[in-house]
Amino acid sequence: MFGIAWGIVSIVLMVAAGEGLRVGQAKVAKTLGKDVMIVFHGRTSTQVGGARAGRLVHWEDNDLPYLQTAAIDCNYILPELEQDTVRTHSAFNSASFLVTGSLPAFGWVRTLDPSEGRFYNDDDEHEARRVAFLGTDAAKQLFPTGGAVGQTIHLNDFPYVVIGVMQKKKQDSSYDGWDVNKVFIPFATMQRDFPDHPPGTSHTFDQLLVTPKSVDLHDTCKHEIRRGLGHLHDFDANDKEACPIWDTVQEAKAFETMTDGMKYFLGAVGLITLVLGGLGVMNVMLVAVRERTREIGVRKALGAPAHSILRQFFLEAVLIAVISGGVGLGIAYGICAMVNMLPMPDFFAGLLPTWKTGALACVLLGGIAVLSAVYPARRAASIDPIEALRYEAGG
Repeated sequence: MFGIAWGIVSIVLMVAAGEGLRVGQAKVAKTLGKDVMIVFHGRTSTQVGGARAGRLVHWEDNDLPYLQTAAIDCNYILPELEQDTVRTHSAFNSASFLVTGSLPAFGWVRTLDPSEGRFYNDDDEHEARRVAFLGTDAAKQLFPTGGAVGQTIHLNDFPYVVIGVMQKKKQDSSYDGWDVNKVFIPFATMQRDFPDHPPGTSHTFDQLLVTPKSVDLHDTCKHEIRRGLGHLHDFDANDKEACPIWDTVQEAKAFETMTDGMKYFLGAVGLITLVLGGLGVMNVMLVAVRERTREIGVRKALGAPAHSILRQFFLEAVLIAVISGGVGLGIAYGICAMVNMLPMPDFFAGLLPTWKTGALACVLLGGIAVLSAVYPARRAASIDPIEALRYEAGG
């Protein structure tokens, strides 16, 4: 029946669409960072001890050893220093890019995968080497014909050797600009050549990038970071103005909750359609029982037991429902396969039917098939043979 087939198609496609949106958004979110929290510095909003409210707070190099000891549920705690006034030029072109310095793990945390060369490593950091890793668009502008790796660029008047070019990626969010338009250098080199602007000092930086040891520990990790920074800089650990945090983990959880709710709602719509299809099968079988009343009477008069009649009509109804459901599953998975051959927007991974969706559809189909078959089959089995032989179809 069309109702059951359409109900199965609806359940599979609607849940697959919700899953595609969830997976696509998760992939896009990963381009900003892997479960990352960006810890900015701000101004205190409350008085603590003798310190006044409204005091400007800066993160310092000396904060890092303490935080790495105190924040035991955090995996990476990385400083980041940026400058947007650095003049960048190569032998072919010049531009003004955001220059950012951090530790080598920054490349992994921020998903800065190289398409050529490599990201800077521990040796580059320890020796404060003048090496640069270029964003995709920055490399194209500085070296229009390609071959950036091994070439020299100048940041202001300092020569830097290009050691790598970032793989192309698409971001839907950022806290300081798109990564494709940046130049990445080691943190020690950044502090030496391009220190923080006043009122910062040569030992301060812009923000911390923090990742928890696991997603389940992200709240604990965030609390440990706030508490540690509050202890170091004399502000209340609950003062979110002094230590604002962009929590991408929390955002991802909220989005997952939203997409799960959407999948459940859409699945419920499909389930209602499937139930209505089951009622259609029941009505068809009731009509069949009425039209075949004389046949049932003849069989009973010849000695056919009631359970034989019940089994016949039960199996017929189940067969109709199962065939309809099978056709619906085939159509749904076929539509998913065809749609997924088309180009998709970055935030949508396509129609992704999971094995759970198929299993759920089969379980629901089995339940609807049984329920739609029981009543007509019992109705047929309970017909009195004398009355059945007197019955005239259409009468």
